[in-house]
Amino acid sequence: MEKVSEVMTRDVRTIGPQETIREAAAKMADADVGSLPVGEDDHLVGMITDRDIVLRAVADGRDSATLVREVMTQQIKYCFDDENIDAVARNMAELGVRRLPVVNRDKRLVGMIALSNIARCGHTGTTNAFLDGVATPH
Repeated sequence: MEKVSEVMTRDVRTIGPQETIREAAAKMADADVGSLPVGEDDHLVGMITDRDIVLRAVADGRDSATLVREVMTQQIKYCFDDENIDAVARNMAELGVRRLPVVNRDKRLVGMIALSNIARCGHTGTTNAFLDGVATPH
């Protein structure tokens, strides 16, 4: 079985919790991504998504100078780079998330795994199970 490290995206941009949501949005736009890991003192302390910015900032009338730490998700779900793709896909489906930060056993950020990475791995059953968990209409 393939490991997460074989299919994950390694080039991951991060943002600090003291940066603004405007800076986060600009980094997301530049990288064409919908989320950024939030790092502080070489540790993963949260995630910020385009949805966090919309629902926790814009919808509340906050301005673009709002700090990332004020709207980020602090409860971080992650996986390890040496885990089996099938197990991680099942876990992501259960959690209802489309992407996860990938850390090594020292808990240092080494990549991201997303729906697109899993779809490209060629495991049809894994991809279908994952889609059932995260792509269910509301």
